[in-house]
Amino acid sequence: MTGLGAVFRPQLPPERLREVARAAEESGLEELWLWEDCFLEGGVSTAAAALAWTERLRVGIGLLPVPLRNVAVTAMEAASLERMFPGRAVLTVGHGVQDWMGQVGARAASPLTLLGEHLDALRALLRGERVSVSGRYVRLDDVALDWPPERPLGVLAGATGPRTLRLAGQKADGVLLTASTPPDGVRQARRIIDEARREAGLGGPYRLVVNLLAATGPDAAARLRAELVAEGLESVPDLGIAGDAAAVAAAVRRLAEAGADTVVLQPTGGEPDPEGFVRFAAREVRPLVP
Repeated sequence: MTGLGAVFRPQLPPERLREVARAAEESGLEELWLWEDCFLEGGVSTAAAALAWTERLRVGIGLLPVPLRNVAVTAMEAASLERMFPGRAVLTVGHGVQDWMGQVGARAASPLTLLGEHLDALRALLRGERVSVSGRYVRLDDVALDWPPERPLGVLAGATGPRTLRLAGQKADGVLLTASTPPDGVRQARRIIDEARREAGLGGPYRLVVNLLAATGPDAAARLRAELVAEGLESVPDLGIAGDAAAVAAAVRRLAEAGADTVVLQPTGGEPDPEGFVRFAAREVRPLVP
């Protein structure tokens, strides 16, 4: 079964999150995803609040920029969420937007090296291991979590380019693709990841999550086009969907057929009814997605 979720965009004020999370829970939505975009809302604080306000809903953080965090802090936060809300928090880490990283004095000369070192150390700490490492960016001296997760906690990596996709395939438990990824891009990402994992001798489950820009309602097409134009993506074929539940579900199925395990519906920045959007995803789109 293809997983289905929706995004709470941080362009909304954080005080709106409670009602959106409750609407997602009440409507039966499987996952609500949050962003940590500079300089809007914190990913861990909002995820913890959404988890506390709900009982069943899974909450994804997509994503935490690794230049902003010491890996031990990332591990402490992730382990705490998992122990308080077992099986409900989904953690994603990634490069972050390089211009934003530069604004806060955290831009790395080699983002790929930093992400690889962070993933290796983070996953080891979350396995309960005692870690000492002296890398280019990550340095730990005899560090172990006092409260590691009681069960395995997978870590996803955000990726776009082929080098990061290969790294994510070999060092993460899954990958998160942005809404700028059409079905052909999902297919290519799955191929790169599968190849990287075969080369590394890795097997087992690997989760591919992709965001899908979606709009519904009377002005859906205009809102979708405005967002694509603003992002400079209007010329990319098969990107985003505007229409009713049948149209959105068909777009979800196309991404699933291309290799996505979970599709997360991303509303446009001008979405007039965030609570209604998550209900639409759960009550109207979900029944049409096998």
